[in-house]
Amino acid sequence: MTAPEAGRGIGGGSYSAEETTTFGFPRDTFRILHVSTGNVCRSPITERLTRHFVAERLGVLGGGLVVESAGTWGHEGAPMESHAETVLGEFGADTAGFVGRELLDEHVIMADLVLTATRDHRAQVISMGHSAGLRTFTLKEFTRLVRAIDPATLPPLEDGVVLRARALVRAAAALRGWLLAPTADADEVYDPYGAPLTFFRSIGDEIRDALDPVVTALTGVPART
Repeated sequence: MTAPEAGRGIGGGSYSAEETTTFGFPRDTFRILHVSTGNVCRSPITERLTRHFVAERLGVLGGGLVVESAGTWGHEGAPMESHAETVLGEFGADTAGFVGRELLDEHVIMADLVLTATRDHRAQVISMGHSAGLRTFTLKEFTRLVRAIDPATLPPLEDGVVLRARALVRAAAALRGWLLAPTADADEVYDPYGAPLTFFRSIGDEIRDALDPVVTALTGVPART
């Protein structure tokens, strides 16, 4: 089994054998995996915006968070769509070095939190097994659940982002089933592939609005106003 490609997440560097898991990753990490279809539009935007917002909140890239993406029909080795790159640039996020990839078992195995663009993607991830059900949500579903969690019940940032993130996922999983989507489409981020830049921008805004409370909950730091 091959580990996900190095250097795709927040953080990085080399680790001693004592510090790493069987798959070669540091034990004290929390891996977020964003999933869409082709891994060239929605999940690249979500991946890079997550990194950007974490860096804005914490002032650093790292803290144990690793942010990646993949596609259920991933365009392996492809660059992100040019409109997606434009949207990210308008948010001030880094687009350099992105390479699309197909979702594999090891990506799900290593992820502590999987956030998908749609309910179909969520179902596909869960169907892969690996006890993914309790840590896989659509992005908008996770946002809805996070908004209902009292931040005071989470470990303080001083205890580390990783500990706080793990507690957040457990709390969200416990709420699922109690806070249902108001409509069938409420948890969907629609695919802008092939659409004009204006539609990409609207999808980018949707993703930004969904990510903001999630990153705030993860880091304990609100967005700058």
